[in-house]
Amino acid sequence: MQPIKLGNLNLTSNVFLAPMAGITDKSFRQLCRENGANLAFSEMVSAKSIQYKNENTQKLLDKYENEQPYAVQLFGREPETLANVAKTLTADIIDINMGCPAPKIVRNGEGCALMNEPVLAGEIISAVVKAVNVPVTVKIRKGFKQNNAVEIARIAAESGASAVTIHGRTREQFYSGIADWDIIAEVKQSVRIPVVANGDIISYATAQEVIDHTNCDAIMIGRAALGNPWIFQEISQNAPPPTWQERLKTALQHCRMVMLHKGEHLGMLEMRKHMSWYIKGLPSAAKVRVHINHVTTYSEMEELINNLLQSANLPNLYDSDDSNYPPQFSFASV
Repeated sequence: MQPIKLGNLNLTSNVFLAPMAGITDKSFRQLCRENGANLAFSEMVSAKSIQYKNENTQKLLDKYENEQPYAVQLFGREPETLANVAKTLTADIIDINMGCPAPKIVRNGEGCALMNEPVLAGEIISAVVKAVNVPVTVKIRKGFKQNNAVEIARIAAESGASAVTIHGRTREQFYSGIADWDIIAEVKQSVRIPVVANGDIISYATAQEVIDHTNCDAIMIGRAALGNPWIFQEISQNAPPPTWQERLKTALQHCRMVMLHKGEHLGMLEMRKHMSWYIKGLPSAAKVRVHINHVTTYSEMEELINNLLQSANLPNLYDSDDSNYPPQFSFASV
């Protein structure tokens, strides 16, 4: 992987963690950064909710100690609101969400719906760029129903964006089908700002393939990082996968981080989905998930993981017949 420059920000690597609602809180970002992600974006945050000082929204802005660069993804459709909120953030990068396919976001004319309003999209980007002194990036899809990624990417570049990320599916596809890397290549040929490829990058091999195919400047990993923060080491260094012992010990570390951040009750409820991803591939995974979904305390989770660690003959990851990455999930993401 190569260094990359986003506006006035120099990054040592071009492998990023995608913003994912309900996933990329400060604990998960820290874990991915420790395992090779050079840049990790926050969960998408409503600019209007920040403006109204919504307490739950404010918590989405939590960052871990010394997190740098700190990248926040905002969503909304009012240029003035987005600009005013962006000015209040102590972020090193502001990312504008124009790719989220979630119905509740799209119904409000936000997220990927903005790809149907190119003029408004340009006004939003321009307003935020003028309001802050940090790089502003934009995340889009191939299109809403039809392919218009090149048009929106050009508008982003003309409006002052420092980079554009493209998920190679339309909104109508959500996460079905195969990501279209051809459109990423077309965008790369059409703009002079850095282009970040996203969609179906699940290994060192696919990372190299998308770079060769699109000539993109960076890659962004989303679902393939679920229960698998080591994917960033794999892609950056062509590193082998972790052992099951390493995998389970990291899962427990993740539990402790989330508990300290959100409290034991909420933390363990949120960790249920993460733990199900961590154990994906174990022959006994289905049975273990039943127990995970009844865990309410850290001690219960610790006991469960320690029992797994003491089990004989934990399989090698390569021996698993349950390697269906990226895992499917219902949380809104782009």
